[in-house]
Amino acid sequence: MTSRKQSPPAQPDRSTPEPKRRAWAIWLPLVLFGGFVALVLNGLLAPGEREVMSAMIGKPLPEFDLPPAANGQPGLARADLVTESPRLLNVFASWCVPCAAEAPQLEALARGGVPIDGVAIRDRREDVARFLARYGNPFVRIGKDDVSEVQLGIGSSGVPETFVIDGRGVIRYQHLGPIMDRDVPVLLSELEKARAPL
Repeated sequence: MTSRKQSPPAQPDRSTPEPKRRAWAIWLPLVLFGGFVALVLNGLLAPGEREVMSAMIGKPLPEFDLPPAANGQPGLARADLVTESPRLLNVFASWCVPCAAEAPQLEALARGGVPIDGVAIRDRREDVARFLARYGNPFVRIGKDDVSEVQLGIGSSGVPETFVIDGRGVIRYQHLGPIMDRDVPVLLSELEKARAPL
């Protein structure tokens, strides 16, 4: 009985698809890099809104009563902000670098007769005291907001932020980020507007 010689299994023909695979392997990194560059350029040329404006503008401050954030300085309650004249409410922290950058502008506003109150976010009394000793203390009162309850309650999204509060305790304006020289006239104008009834 003669045995039939088995032929080896047929190998798939790779002659046609292999160059296509190589072509994709060559172009894929270039396509991915081009997509990355396009995203970066889009972000630089048309950046989206990265800061959130408070939904509380035009609304009364929520009730709060914060303990003092620094020794020798009174704490801050909502009742302290319901006065006859508008004032600034500055949300800051000793660990915040931009807060130090805006300190000279806050000092200038305070020297010009603008009453400013502060809310220190997630801070320690000794750190707040060091910050004030180093950068100046423009504040009438500073409340210690350990869990950001007041910060979130007024619609603040970060530090520093400054709010114009009218004489009835209503938030009239919000400034996002550090106050620079160019922002001082805007804040003074908003304070003047806040003298008028809603």
